[in-house]
Amino acid sequence: MATQQQHKHHGGSDTSLPSKQDTVVATVNSSISDLGTLRNTEVVAQANGFPNRDAPDLIEKVRYKYASTYRKIFGGIFTINLAVLAAVLVVTKANPASWVVVSVASANLMCCLLFRQENFVNLLYELFTCVPHSWPLGLRKRLAKIYHYGGCHSGAGTAAAVWYFLYTALATRDFVNDPQTDVLVNMVTSWIVVLMFLMILVAAHPSLRRRYHDYFEMFHRFAGWVALGSFWVQVAFAVQVRARQQARPVGIVLVTSPNFWFFCVSTSCSLLSWSRLRRHSVYPEKLSDHATRLHFLYRPMKPFFGVKLSDAPMTEWHAFATIPDTTVTNTGEIRITGFSVVVSNAGDWTSKQIADKSSGRKLWVRGYPLHGVLYTSRLFRRIVVVATGSGIGPCLSLMFANQTPMRVLWSTRDPLKTYGEGVVATVRGGDPNAVIWNTTERGYPDIVAETYQLVKESDAEAVFVISNPKVTDKVVMGMLVRGVAAYGAIFDS
Repeated sequence: MATQQQHKHHGGSDTSLPSKQDTVVATVNSSISDLGTLRNTEVVAQANGFPNRDAPDLIEKVRYKYASTYRKIFGGIFTINLAVLAAVLVVTKANPASWVVVSVASANLMCCLLFRQENFVNLLYELFTCVPHSWPLGLRKRLAKIYHYGGCHSGAGTAAAVWYFLYTALATRDFVNDPQTDVLVNMVTSWIVVLMFLMILVAAHPSLRRRYHDYFEMFHRFAGWVALGSFWVQVAFAVQVRARQQARPVGIVLVTSPNFWFFCVSTSCSLLSWSRLRRHSVYPEKLSDHATRLHFLYRPMKPFFGVKLSDAPMTEWHAFATIPDTTVTNTGEIRITGFSVVVSNAGDWTSKQIADKSSGRKLWVRGYPLHGVLYTSRLFRRIVVVATGSGIGPCLSLMFANQTPMRVLWSTRDPLKTYGEGVVATVRGGDPNAVIWNTTERGYPDIVAETYQLVKESDAEAVFVISNPKVTDKVVMGMLVRGVAAYGAIFDS
C-alpha cells in the first residue's frame, strides 16, 4: 500500500518521512503559490461549457433535496407502519391485543437501535460496497447511498413511538377495567416510555438539534436509558398479567414472547457500545492556533474508520475520522502503528483540545470504529474529493488507502500555516495536481464550477464532499442537477 504518512512518538516528534513524501513536501510551497496562475474560475467555466444551473427548479429541489434517500427511507418505514396500524385497527375493530401492539413497537425499537450499532452498520457498509466496478454505474450509485441508513434509525424510532402510544392507551384502558397493582405498574411505565419518546423526538428536530446539540445528545442518551429501564419493568409486569389471563407459567410466557427477545437485542446494542468505553492516552501535535492533530497509539487503525472522543462521557461526544499513523521499519516496510485525528477550532471542546498541549493526557473512546460516507468511494473507478478547512482530515484516510484514483479540491485559509507540511504533503500524495485554494490570498472559489472542472478533467464517476452543511448542500445539489453523482455527510440523521 503506497502511503505517505508520518509516525508520531510519544512526544509528538516526527520520524523521517519516506523519500517520496520528502519530494512532495519540497514542492508544496511553490505549487500552492502557482495555483493562482494555473486556474481561474471564469476561464474554467467558459472553456468547459459549465452549465449555469446555480438555481435549480422546483422539481429538482424536490427530487434531490426534499426527497433525499434519507427521507425516502424514513417515509417508507413510517408509511408501512401506519398502513399496518390502520389494518390492525380495522381487523380488530379498534380493539387490538396489547401483546401484538407492544411486539410491533418493540420490533421497531430493535430496528432503530440496530442501525446505531457500530458492528451492524459496518457489516452493511461491507455488503453494499463489495460489488465490482464491472457492475452498472447506475446500480453502484444507488449502493453508495448506504450512508443514508440513518433513515432506518429515525423512521423505525418514530414508528415505535406511535405504536407505544397505542399500547399505552390500551394499558390505561386495562387499568380502568382491572385496577390491580401489576396492571397499574404496566400503565405507569408505559406512560414513562411515551414521555421519553416524546422528549427524544422533540430534541431531534433539526433546528433544535443544531442549536442545542449538546442538550440533544443528553436528552437522547438519558431518555433512552430511562426508556430501556422502563421497558424491562414493563415486560416483567406485562408478562405477569398475561400469564394470569392465560393461566400459564410466567417463565413460559416470557420466553415465548417476541417482545422479550426484541428487548434483549435492543439492550445488547446499547450495552455493547458502552462496554467498550475506554480511556486512552493522547499525544497532541499542534499544527497552528486553529488546528491540532491528536495521535493515539493504543491500536493500529486501518483507513476509513471514525471514532467518538470525549473528556466527559456522560454529557458530550465528538466524532472524528481517523488517519492511520505509520512508521518505516528497517526493511523499508510501512507499518501502521496507531492513528490520529485532525481537530480544528469549531467550539468550546475543540478549542480546549487545541490549547491543551500536554502529552500523554487521556481521552475517552467509546464503541467500535465506524465506517463513514468516504468508505463508499471504493464503489467507483475515479472520484473527485472536495473539502473545505478541516474537512480535509477525513479525506487523509482516503488518500492513505490509495485505492481509488482521485482529484482533490481543498479550499482553506493558509493551508501550510494552519495545517502544516505533513497534511499538505499527504494531499499531494493522493493527488499530485490537487487544487489547494488558499482563501486568504484568493478569496472563496466558485466551488461548484471548480468541482465540475475536475470531474470533466478526470472523467470521474462521483464526487465526495466533506465540508460544513451549507457548502456540502451546495456542491451536492450543484453536481446532481448537472448529472454527476455526489455524496456528502448527513448532518441531521
